[in-house]
Amino acid sequence: MSRARALFDEVVVLVAVNSGKHPGSDEEERAAAVRAVLPVEWTSVTVAAWSGLTATYCRLRDVGVIVRGARNTTDLRAEYQLAAMNQSLGVPTVFLPVQPELAAVSSTAVRTLGAWRAE
Repeated sequence: MSRARALFDEVVVLVAVNSGKHPGSDEEERAAAVRAVLPVEWTSVTVAAWSGLTATYCRLRDVGVIVRGARNTTDLRAEYQLAAMNQSLGVPTVFLPVQPELAAVSSTAVRTLGAWRAE
């Protein structure tokens, strides 16, 4: 996120619903958790929960570009399909490769680790 902040004056972290994933908490709770870990001086970063298409959120709120991270070629392939759809809806996508130390981290792995620790 710090790299996106360096590229753009304002950044919105959109916590969205993905029907293919089961995060264990709703998007509002996840958005609150993201807000809680952001540095207070990051005043140009907004966190929002959303349950519709990302491109719809962007068009309704005049967000000009979607920034997505890609860990590997598998991610990039899937992200490219989303980017093509979002572009057809009028919102371009910028890809940022993840930092090497985070390449093995996925939301599924984080959820699994959290469940394991809770037991």
